[in-house]
Amino acid sequence: MKISKIAILGLFIFFGISSEAQTDGISKNQFKEKVEIPVDMGYLLYKPEGYKNSKKDYPLIVFLHGAGERGTDLQKVKVNGPFQYLKDGNEIDAVILAPQCPEGTYWQPDEVAGLIKKIIKEEHIDPSRVYLTGLSMGGYGVWATGGKYPELFAAMAPVCGAIYRPIYRNAQHLKTMPIWVFHGAMDDVVLPENSNNMVMALKQAGNADVKYTIYPFANHNSWTETYNNPELYDWLLSQEKKK
Repeated sequence: MKISKIAILGLFIFFGISSEAQTDGISKNQFKEKVEIPVDMGYLLYKPEGYKNSKKDYPLIVFLHGAGERGTDLQKVKVNGPFQYLKDGNEIDAVILAPQCPEGTYWQPDEVAGLIKKIIKEEHIDPSRVYLTGLSMGGYGVWATGGKYPELFAAMAPVCGAIYRPIYRNAQHLKTMPIWVFHGAMDDVVLPENSNNMVMALKQAGNADVKYTIYPFANHNSWTETYNNPELYDWLLSQEKKK
């Protein structure tokens, strides 16, 4: 899961962030029109037991993997995160979307948002209960995508993700969103100062719903403990965007 300094620099180049907040309400009607952003990513889609015959709309958890899981083998996406939690015999009463980032590229907010809109349109999803989480390179993707498309999400949970300078401006876009940040205090790949500074920026913007968990003895792998904790899923699923 290690990201080289070159890869980190690449993130600065590849991610684009909107400087304009998007704060409109959200409803299924927004996604009836054709998605304009081309989506060229494979993805896994978990549907909980009873989904097929249910008439209710389900919450959606979107998981963005790290750099080591890029490519075209979707089995790699199951190595960490919610799919590993399910593999261990746990249950999550939500649809889980896990796209796979192509080899040699980084998470692009427009493409991630386009795929999410596609899934909301095609599946039984409650658009007021869509959540975004990701680890390492996926943590970058959470901050970038959530910062550009805050109207899509009811809550976010970035894990050991770095912040590049334009994202700090998006703290204003995220000042009303519940966010739970995770990082290892001994992380020497993505320094914890990244999360420290973003949490501070969110609080200065007036976000009273930001939580921050630092694992005192964890290095870069702060995701295993995070995604093995049922409290994370309980917290995410308790959040609902105002309609």
